[in-house]
Amino acid sequence: MARSRKRPRRLVAGDETFLWVVAHNHRDEQGRPRECRETLRLRRSGARGRLLIVFQEGPGRLLAHSGAVGAGGLWLNLHEPGTVRALLDEATLRGWDSDDPLTAHLDGWDLFTAVAPPLTAQARP
Repeated sequence: MARSRKRPRRLVAGDETFLWVVAHNHRDEQGRPRECRETLRLRRSGARGRLLIVFQEGPGRLLAHSGAVGAGGLWLNLHEPGTVRALLDEATLRGWDSDDPLTAHLDGWDLFTAVAPPLTAQARP
C-alpha cells in the first residue's frame, strides 16, 4: 500500500514558522499493526528536529478518527492551529528542542492534561 503524503500546514509562533501534519493510523513506524492512534508531527522550518505527539487509543481515551481526541469530557481538535500551538508550547516547556537532530516522541495524553482544560474554557461563551 502506498504511503499517503499529506501537505504540511504552516504555523507562525513568534518569529518562528513551524510545519505540522495530523494523521490517523493503525501501524507503527515499522509498518506493524497496532491500536488506533492520532499523531501530530511538527518541525520548525529550517531546523533538524522533529516532534511526534502520539494519542494512543485506550480506556477512557477517545479518538474520533478525524483528528479529534478526548478524555474526561474534554476534547481537542488536532486540525485547529490554536490546539497545535498550545501543544507546541507545552512540548517546548517540557524541553523539546526543535534543533535536536533526533525525533522526539511525546505521549499526547500527558500534554492533553495541561492543554485541554484551558482551551475548553476559552471555547465556552
